[in-house]
Amino acid sequence: MNRLPALLWASLLVLLSACAQQPLRGTGDLGIVIERADGRVAVVDTTARSVLGRIEGLGDLSHASAVFSRDGRYAYIFGRDGGLTKVDILLQRIDKRVMQAGNSIGGAISQDGRLVVAQNYTPGGIKVFDAVTLELLSEVPTQSKVVGLADLPGQRFAYALFDKGEIWVSDLSDPRHPVTQQFPAGVQPYDGLVTPDGRHYMAGLFGEDGIALLDTWKPEAGARKILENYGRGQEKLPVFKMPHLRGWAVAGHQAYLPAIGRHEVLIVDKGTWKETGRIQVKGQPVFVMARPDGRQVWVNFAFPDNGWVQVIDTLKGEVVQTLQPGKAILHMEFTPRGEAVWLSARDDHTVSIYDTQTFARLATLPAKSPSGIFFTSRAARTGF
Repeated sequence: MNRLPALLWASLLVLLSACAQQPLRGTGDLGIVIERADGRVAVVDTTARSVLGRIEGLGDLSHASAVFSRDGRYAYIFGRDGGLTKVDILLQRIDKRVMQAGNSIGGAISQDGRLVVAQNYTPGGIKVFDAVTLELLSEVPTQSKVVGLADLPGQRFAYALFDKGEIWVSDLSDPRHPVTQQFPAGVQPYDGLVTPDGRHYMAGLFGEDGIALLDTWKPEAGARKILENYGRGQEKLPVFKMPHLRGWAVAGHQAYLPAIGRHEVLIVDKGTWKETGRIQVKGQPVFVMARPDGRQVWVNFAFPDNGWVQVIDTLKGEVVQTLQPGKAILHMEFTPRGEAVWLSARDDHTVSIYDTQTFARLATLPAKSPSGIFFTSRAARTGF
């Protein structure tokens, strides 16, 4: 009996020590910044505008992307070398890591958060993992590079096959036995996205003008081509960097799309999927991203204009601000409610934070060759 108080004190000291090392906190204002040169991520606080720590050992992050668990605690990072890493952003450590392919460029997480799916260049196809253990549950071979993987409602995933010119939709309701539908899309689909309501999947076409559109509520109708004048057009302009379609902006009843190889942002009516206008911008757009309220669209550019960012006012339909945040602006991410935007400047080794109302620079954080910026607010969004 005399030993009981001593044991209680020991347990209390262990608990207090743990709390001192990692204070209790939520995840809603957290995120990660990919530091591609060092194979690590910085864990950041969007409210404090600070770096909380770094997680090492993530392999080749030269084309890395991330998705989040439903509770925002875990980030699943897809590396270019085929590594899939589950990191605990609260404890700032690797939880699980598997090498699942030879060359991979992204992934997605299921509607219920139980499945993580990787898309692969080499050997192609998609692989389905248990989100808790990273156990491989199944795979869908494609004999083609897979691009544009996006989650859909109902435990489904849509993706495009670059070499085959098709869109596939895999139903993973039974994750060990995928059921896949295949639809002709066009020549060389290079990326894709799903609209915020999860209904329409679009794949940009590099080998021909236009975009393939699939209504996932009516897949039996197949994919159809829209915006046949979208793309490189009659004048074959050099393309310095392909647009990232996951950044397409949907604001109200309109979508804002980067024109391939042109210094333009296209405006498209979501009801008819027809072009309604074009906005001239400084360079070839890469990301065209809407602030959460849809009032602004921020645009960054391919080389040689990749040190600039422009802001479009969607009510006025014109560029209202031009900024030069740093060298090689690779990615932009809005805070959950859009009062600020974070911009990665790879060649300046910094992340800059701007007020979206005043366009004032609020803070600058150090980061080694930063690229992708991903906030936990993505956990609640379809297609992110």
